[in-house]
Amino acid sequence: MASLHDLPGHLIRRLHQISVSTFTAETAAEGFDLTQVQYAALFTLRDHPGIDQATLAGLIAYDRVTIGGVISRLETRGYLERTVSETDRRARTLRLTPSGDAILNAIEAAVLRAQRSMLQGLTESERATLLVLLRKATDAGNELSRAPLRLVEPAQG
Repeated sequence: MASLHDLPGHLIRRLHQISVSTFTAETAAEGFDLTQVQYAALFTLRDHPGIDQATLAGLIAYDRVTIGGVISRLETRGYLERTVSETDRRARTLRLTPSGDAILNAIEAAVLRAQRSMLQGLTESERATLLVLLRKATDAGNELSRAPLRLVEPAQG
């Protein structure tokens, strides 16, 4: 068997650790207190206003049960609002607030720095190749996930 340090699963776990710590360091240095999942939720709501919680979970490939806590924290901070759906009284639709839109605009530079930093040892060509391969691997394994990605078309308007 190969060395632990040559196993894809181990390397992916390590890269995830690097991704989380880099994102946290870059955003905290600018005074922001958002997790990667919170950022993904807000970013997605900007493109898909009025979606429900389950759809949001699918769009960011996050557990449908756990997304409730993420949404509650973002709502408490004033970054999104939940309203009763006009088509299903049991469902809640989600929309960014002006504060949520402002935080997304303000944090963008720190998020981009984090993306560059986590792949700092790669050339531009290697980064592009890695992204192609990561997309290919995640697309191929999507249905193996406990929280598979479920894409929908962005809202028009």
